[in-house]
Amino acid sequence: MRRHAATFAAVVLLAGLPTAVRADDDTESPTIRDGREYLVPALAEDPFHVGEGPRPYRSRIAFTPGGGSLGGDRFYALRASYNPASWLGWEASISHTPGEATHAALHTFSALVRHPLPWRAQPYARAGYGMILVYPGQSIKADPVTENALTLGGGLELYVRDDVALRFEANAVTVIGGERDSDESVAYQYRETFFALSFYRGLGQ
Repeated sequence: MRRHAATFAAVVLLAGLPTAVRADDDTESPTIRDGREYLVPALAEDPFHVGEGPRPYRSRIAFTPGGGSLGGDRFYALRASYNPASWLGWEASISHTPGEATHAALHTFSALVRHPLPWRAQPYARAGYGMILVYPGQSIKADPVTENALTLGGGLELYVRDDVALRFEANAVTVIGGERDSDESVAYQYRETFFALSFYRGLGQ
């Protein structure tokens, strides 16, 4: 009698084991949906998911291609940033302005200061220093000129999802140059507007 009872219990246990394993598999691997594998599991349920709480900037890097206008001329920029703290980010930028008579290349290194908020919209301030190289086009024969450039402004990031944000920015660019045939310095003011997409990634991911 005891032998039959033990055999029956073993059969029931083995019969129920595959079901339990399948149930665990279904709950622990939801990253594959409709033939796609999601690196961020939350995106499998909602492609435009934004987590709760303030945006996690600390120890994240961002790659930001975009463009806009500088002093009335269009320009294109490529930026890369690293956030050592939640409120502070360091950003390197290179941009090119393809003017008709002259071209300009602006290289800057900037600090981004923000207070992370529990929303999709994230305002920030930006201040930077760099160099601007102005060189003539093919129709003008002249030497290129390199001058110091200061940038000050701010912008707004609008998160589409946790790792992608639309970025809108406005800056005042001050170019400090010298007058021709004079040792005096002159400051030239330009308005810069910038529109881009920022792609975020955590260093631990």
